[in-house]
Amino acid sequence: MKFKDYYETLGVPRSATQDEIKRAYRKLARKYHPDVSQDADAEARFKELGEAHDVLKDPEKRAAYDQIGSGARAGQDFQPPPGWDAGFEFGGRDFGFGDGMDRSDFFESLFGRQTGRGQRHGMHARGEDHHATVLIDLADAYRGAQRSISLRVPVLDETGHVSMREHKLDVRIPRGIRAGQHLRLTGQGEPGIGNGPAGDLYLEIGFNPDAQFRVDGRDVFFDLPLAPWEAVLGCSLTLPTPEGSVQISVPAGSAAGRQLRLKGKGIPGDPPGDLYAVLAIALPPAVTDGEKQAYRAMASAFNFNPRAHMKGNPS
Repeated sequence: MKFKDYYETLGVPRSATQDEIKRAYRKLARKYHPDVSQDADAEARFKELGEAHDVLKDPEKRAAYDQIGSGARAGQDFQPPPGWDAGFEFGGRDFGFGDGMDRSDFFESLFGRQTGRGQRHGMHARGEDHHATVLIDLADAYRGAQRSISLRVPVLDETGHVSMREHKLDVRIPRGIRAGQHLRLTGQGEPGIGNGPAGDLYLEIGFNPDAQFRVDGRDVFFDLPLAPWEAVLGCSLTLPTPEGSVQISVPAGSAAGRQLRLKGKGIPGDPPGDLYAVLAIALPPAVTDGEKQAYRAMASAFNFNPRAHMKGNPS
């Protein structure tokens, strides 16, 4: 997938005001409208203009786009990193086109289809719901936690430029929450109109990257390195987990890739997930003459060909 420079598409600088973006779009849209232009690529160009305007006219989408596109160039290979939008607070309005136009894969990868819940009819209307993704530590899902979080809310300043307002909240993380679940904070969305109630804020939970553990639903996985003799002879180990230390027995004759299941030691729930130790064999380095001789002794002691299963039985 290629990166799209929406500012370049509209011919405006990144510092452009909302009015400047609107004027540039209207001028180019008139020029390339398929009912007016004779250019062979008018329809495609008109579609690109509409997509660029759809993003840059909206302070929320523009702020998110500016963050992900910082330093990127049009046409270069691009893939948004996981959790790129964490900490952004978005309004509940629809992020798709309202005119039935198709959107590019680039647009879909950033914004997808998010349909709002806000109600805007009448002088006393409920405020829009807001949405944000927040990242927590895996340990918070095991134990529950009270966390202070700071969200960034894109707003238009008096000059017509997008600026960021900080929204600080104290949030209770319930024990057993999974990635992808939502926390609803009543009344923390956009204020209502007139005497209408405020909207709600929905926080979608994700996990911070963890150097040791991987999460799949409620199940948690980690790699367990073993010395060759521990895998062959078996051993008993005490290992740290997000919930505290556990005792694990490695059966004799264990091979690399084997998964040892600790039932109910994953993320709490009803039922709880499981914790899996994925075995890996770590070879000790041979630096000294004595260590090298130990490997030579092993080579002499075993009639073992690790490539015996390969076609042609390479030696």
